[in-house]
Amino acid sequence: MNIRVLIADDHHVVRRGLVFFLRTQKGLDIIGEAANGKEAIELAKLLKPDIILMDLVMPEMDGIQATRIIKSEQPEIKIMMLTSFSEQDHVIPALEAGASGFQLKDIQPDVLVTSIKKIMSGENQLHPRATSHLLANLSNKSKVKKNLIEELTKRELDVLKEIAKGKSNKEIASSLFITEKTVKTHVSNLLAKLELADRTQAALYAVRNQLGD
Repeated sequence: MNIRVLIADDHHVVRRGLVFFLRTQKGLDIIGEAANGKEAIELAKLLKPDIILMDLVMPEMDGIQATRIIKSEQPEIKIMMLTSFSEQDHVIPALEAGASGFQLKDIQPDVLVTSIKKIMSGENQLHPRATSHLLANLSNKSKVKKNLIEELTKRELDVLKEIAKGKSNKEIASSLFITEKTVKTHVSNLLAKLELADRTQAALYAVRNQLGD
């Protein structure tokens, strides 16, 4: 079975160039072209491509918005961002939206074909610059999480450890020799500082960060 490819790019010359080249490649069928994100969404519904080569910056709707919508409606469709932009504020949102690949338009034609086939076999394909941005972002997120714990007071940390043991506010108050009202205050504060929604998330957070005794 050939890989069914949809191309979304607002530059007519770029789009036609991709179509012309990819049609010469074995194993690929070019089934449609879109000039913006909205057209990409409609054609994805209509044509059911295996993969979409998606430009980032397009009129009416950009590639990131289109990717997010397509992946929510048809998660089985693979999407490769093919763009001139490699900045972190383009790479990270594209990957978070559900793109399986991120390549620059100066990619060698044979490398592009290989990337398409690898994505369809389940591999993510990222340009080296995109990879470095992703690793930096993950590192930053890790640092942020560690820093959030450091924001807690000693007493809030004590309360968090007690929550991880499944204790109620009354039981925590008894263990720490403080009032229930004080426990509630500490719980509210630590949830806010750790950006968590409820006690369950707090307990999971404590376990993941090995905060038990």
